[in-house]
Parts: sequence; structure tokens; C-alpha cells
Amino acid sequence: MTLVGTPSENSEIASTPNQLNSKAGLASLLLTVIELLRQLMEAQVIRRMEQQVLSETELDKAAESLQKLEEQVLQLCKIFEIEPADLNVNLGEFGTLLPQPGTYYPGETSNSPSILELLDRLLNIGIVVHGDVDLGLGNLDLIHAKLRLILTSKPI
Repeated sequence: MTLVGTPSENSEIASTPNQLNSKAGLASLLLTVIELLRQLMEAQVIRRMEQQVLSETELDKAAESLQKLEEQVLQLCKIFEIEPADLNVNLGEFGTLLPQPGTYYPGETSNSPSILELLDRLLNIGIVVHGDVDLGLGNLDLIHAKLRLILTSKPI
């Protein structure tokens, strides 16, 4: 149950109308992000299924939810006249957001990982991001934020 697009043959970042449906505007990008999150959740379900930490009931609920989300994405693609295979963004040297169909399985490595694969790996091992953000206007710092983000698929 994987809905992934194929990367554009053009190596430029996908901001041109031929790479994202210009009629749909931001809908193509939003649906691509939703599909990225759906596939990321699917990868986490597969990992937990293989580790045998999900009950049959939990696995059934997860599979049903993922299927419903996929159906909703397909329905929105129809509404906005977007081909589901076009739901991907080529980020140039960084690769694509989504892997090519049939090229990624959680826990296995590939030669040219997509952003989805990298996020899945990071979630599996965990990562801590720490930093400061200053927002200002006219050389005047107005907002200062100290950030500490722990990103993991495992309970802390």
C-alpha cells in the first residue's frame, strides 16, 4: 500500500509549472507533504509490526487508517486534477521527497535515499536539535526563542 510518485527527470528544484500542477497551485505541494507524512507513518507501522510490538487490533486500526488516508489523498488528487504519480518534489542535489515506487523498505538502506528515507532513519534512532532563533524587523530583535527538539518514534 504505497503511493509514491516518480521523480521528475528535470534536475531542477520543482518550482516550475511542469513539475507541480499549476492549476492546483499549492494543492500539489500540500498533497505531496501529506503523502510524505502518510508514508512516514506507514514506515513506522512496518517497523513496529516487524518488532512485534503491535497487537493484531492495533495493526488492523493502523492499516485501516493508512488506507483511509491514502483514499483521501487520491480523492483530493481527483478534485484538483493532479496525477497521484506527480506527488513528489525533486530537490536537486538533495534528491526527492519520496522514493521511487518499490525502492524503499523500512530498515533497508538504498544508494540514493529520499528525504522520506532519511526522516524514517532519524525517527528510528532519534535526534536532538538545539538552537536559538532571533526574529526581528529593521535591525531590531523582537522575538528570541531557545529551541530544543527531540524527534524520535520511541517513547521517552
